Amino acid sequence: MDNKLISVIITCYNCSKCIEELYTRLINTLEKIHNRFEIIFINDASLENDWELIKNLSLKDARVKGINLSKNFGEYHALAAGIDYCIGEWVIIMDGDLQDQPEEISKLYAKALENFDIVFAKRIKRKDKFIKKIQSELFYKFFSYLTETQQDPDINNFGIYSRRAIDALKKMQERTRFFPIMIKWIGFNSETIEVEHAERKYGKTGYSFKKLIELSIDTIIAFSDKPLRLLIKFGFCIVFVSFIFMIYLIMDYVLGWSRIVPGWSSLIISIWLSTGISIVLVGMVGIYVGKIFDEVKKRPFYIIKDKTNL
Repeated sequence: MDNKLISVIITCYNCSKCIEELYTRLINTLEKIHNRFEIIFINDASLENDWELIKNLSLKDARVKGINLSKNFGEYHALAAGIDYCIGEWVIIMDGDLQDQPEEISKLYAKALENFDIVFAKRIKRKDKFIKKIQSELFYKFFSYLTETQQDPDINNFGIYSRRAIDALKKMQERTRFFPIMIKWIGFNSETIEVEHAERKYGKTGYSFKKLIELSIDTIIAFSDKPLRLLIKFGFCIVFVSFIFMIYLIMDYVLGWSRIVPGWSSLIISIWLSTGISIVLVGMVGIYVGKIFDEVKKRPFYIIKDKTNL
C-alpha cells in the first residue's frame, strides 16, 4: 500500500444536512484504502450551521480539520484555502453536497497509483435537473469556444491530484479562479475515469442562471483574449459593409434610384452604427482593464475567521 498521506478537500456552503453523512461515508471509504488521511472542510460563510457541525466532528476526530472563512468568497477561492493548508501527497477535491460520492474515491486512488498525477472524475448519467444540465452544456460549449480549450461539462472539481500537481497549481496567483481549466493548464500525466453521480438529496445548487452568466463572463475574460480578437474581426466586417453601402449611395445619387432626401440615410446609419460599435469596443476594453485593476490590487483570495485542528 502507498503510505503517502491523503488529503480530502471539501468546500461547504449550506451543506449542514450532508456533512455528517459525508464524514461517515468518507471514513468508511478511506479506512479501506489507506491508513493515513486528513479531511479538510472549508465553510464558505454558510447561512446554515455548517461550521458548528465541522467543529464538532473535529473534536471527535483529529483527522477532521476545518477552515471558516470570514465571508462568502466563492467556491474556487474557498478551494484555494483548502489547497494552501493541505499537506497530503495525494489530494482529493470534492463538493460537500453528496453528489460526488465518497465511495468513488477508491477508483480514483487506484488509477492514480498507475503513475498518473491527475485523475479526473467524469460523471456518468448526471443526476442534475434538466435545466441545470442545459445551462451547463451551454456554458461549457461557449467557454470552450472562446478559450480555445476542450472542456467537458461532465468533469468538474472531483478528482485526485498529486502533490507536484497541487504545488504547480498554487503558483497560479490570478484572482479569477476556475479550477477545471487551471488544473488542465499545468499539464502532467492525466487520466479520466467514469464515476457514478448521485442526485442532490438536500437543498439546491448555489449556481443560479445569473451566477452562471457572471461566472462565464469573469472566466472567459480571465482566461482568453478571444473576445477582443472577435471584435477586431467584427470591426473589419463593419468596414467592409460600410464600403459596400458607400458604393450603393454613390450609385443611388448618380442614377437617381430613390427620392429620399440626399444624405439622410447615410447620416442616420453612420451615427447609429458608429455609436453602437464604439460603446461595445469601449465596454469590452473596460472589462479587461477592470480585471487588470483587480489583479494589481493583490488582495488575498480569502480571509480565515476560525480554524480547527490546523
